[in-house]
Amino acid sequence: MNATESPLGLLVRVNALSAWRRVLGLRQQSRLLVAVIGGFLVGYLAFAFLLFRLGLAFIGRFPGLGSLLVERLLFLLFAFLFGLLLLSNLVICYTNFFRNRETAFLITAPVPISAVFQWKCIESTLLASWAFLFLIAPLLAAYGQLNRVPWHFYPATLGLVLLFVVLPGIGGAALAIFVARWLDRRAFQIAAVTGVAVVLALLAFHLRPEPASDEVLEARVQSVIDRLLVNTGFAQSPLLPSYWLSACVLNLAEGAVKAAGFYALVLLSHVLFLGRLALIGLGGPFYGAANTVQSRASAFSRWGWWQRLEARNLSTAAEIRRLWLAPAGPGESCGAAAHFGPVDRLDRVLRWAGLATDVRALVAKDLRVFWRDTTQWGQTVLLFGLLAVYILNLRHFTRQLDSAFWIGLVSYLNLAACALNVATITTRFVFPQFSLEGRRVWLVGLAPLGLVRVVLLKFWLAGATSLCLTLGLTLMSGHLLGLEWQRQLYFGVAVTVMTFTLNAIAVGLGAIHPNFRETNPSKIVSGFGGTFCLVLSFFYILASVIALAMGSPWGWRGEETGPVKPMVGWAVFVLLSVLSGWVPLRIGLRRVATTEL
Repeated sequence: MNATESPLGLLVRVNALSAWRRVLGLRQQSRLLVAVIGGFLVGYLAFAFLLFRLGLAFIGRFPGLGSLLVERLLFLLFAFLFGLLLLSNLVICYTNFFRNRETAFLITAPVPISAVFQWKCIESTLLASWAFLFLIAPLLAAYGQLNRVPWHFYPATLGLVLLFVVLPGIGGAALAIFVARWLDRRAFQIAAVTGVAVVLALLAFHLRPEPASDEVLEARVQSVIDRLLVNTGFAQSPLLPSYWLSACVLNLAEGAVKAAGFYALVLLSHVLFLGRLALIGLGGPFYGAANTVQSRASAFSRWGWWQRLEARNLSTAAEIRRLWLAPAGPGESCGAAAHFGPVDRLDRVLRWAGLATDVRALVAKDLRVFWRDTTQWGQTVLLFGLLAVYILNLRHFTRQLDSAFWIGLVSYLNLAACALNVATITTRFVFPQFSLEGRRVWLVGLAPLGLVRVVLLKFWLAGATSLCLTLGLTLMSGHLLGLEWQRQLYFGVAVTVMTFTLNAIAVGLGAIHPNFRETNPSKIVSGFGGTFCLVLSFFYILASVIALAMGSPWGWRGEETGPVKPMVGWAVFVLLSVLSGWVPLRIGLRRVATTEL
């Protein structure tokens, strides 16, 4: 370390050098895989650019309303992305601040606590924002190309977007510290649950559908547009950072440089002020929150039911130790005084099902590890909660479906949405499961169970668990769409096959590209193997939905089709599932079988 180099500069330089060396190592290990990922990235950018260009051009052709609709869509997009970025930063900052081994080491090292917080805040913002930049780039390029903007629009927009992502990063870090500090307080938990319920109720009331009268039906288009503009007016609040960015982009595209400069300076001033305030003032609260998180046993420790459960668990553990140290007599049994928790009850059910003891032990271990990590099951509940909100709102959308074509299109789009949600779950939670065994993987590998069976059990456990959620949501969405039972059965079987295939992709690639040195699941997923898992899952879902739609037994105009077309569609779908799921899983099992411990 140079005498003039700051601790933050040292942390940034060391981690940047480490990341660059990992990239070089990946290029040397598998050039083919790097080429596949690079080809996907380029192909995605080109395909997304084409889709955005066609969509914006289609909307822009509406006489007198095209420019207004495009402008409102930009405001809405950046407003929702700001909210999602804030939520993503909250989750990643909580994990990176308080559930990370590197953070725990740096806190005890002779490094200023402010430098530790500053580096972790920068790292979390980068992890949470790279997907946003990847998504928004082709949209802004298509918007600029359609409006024939000057060349300086693109670098200026890039700089504005980089400034924009700083604000949700700062907000997410502050919220993560606040949540970590007060998460175990009963008043905070009650207030949080009540606040979420009130917000959902207000949204449901604000977005409730209105009955259509005869006058509305006579002027349907104008009425729909008026409602759209009224219900989306919140995105044009000047207090939102998304409004400043959207106004900058729109004014730059129109050549109003002074107006764009004004909003850019507003954005820059907030970034500088809040960034300086957070980087200097949040170091102490971060240290206090870290001490609080590490010193408490559970976020529910202040509730009576949790205290009673802990007391029962302690009595059970004491009874087991007593019987282990002093073997039971002829009339004693270990379960005589034991109290069983949910996982223990599940273990008894699995024992009645005939599963071996080592299998039940591994299932119990994985479930306990998952439950004890709040960020893991919290994100799972959040993702499926968002999907549930989408599905529950389908009942309002189905009133506009009056033709076989639109019913078929919406039903297959719904299948794609459910499958993409499963892909998100498997990539985020299932892929890092083998890597999270960490340096203790040799202990599991030398056990009689063996690493191969461990990987297979992780696959079946993840597949069965995710299937219970996805199949239920798919059937519920089909019922809300008003599909007959034959179509519901059709989509239920399809989503079952896709769920196990996506889990096989995640488990197989997780075994092929493990990272035993990292304990943060977000960093494991952000690596090369996690990116490839997401890419392969996306292509599999796209190809599968197209194959199933092209071979639809009900046709697209309500006409009857013969048995050949559905059989061909399902044959292609099954072949895609086998190649996409079984092949990576098989390769992963072979890789695990030959791993030297």
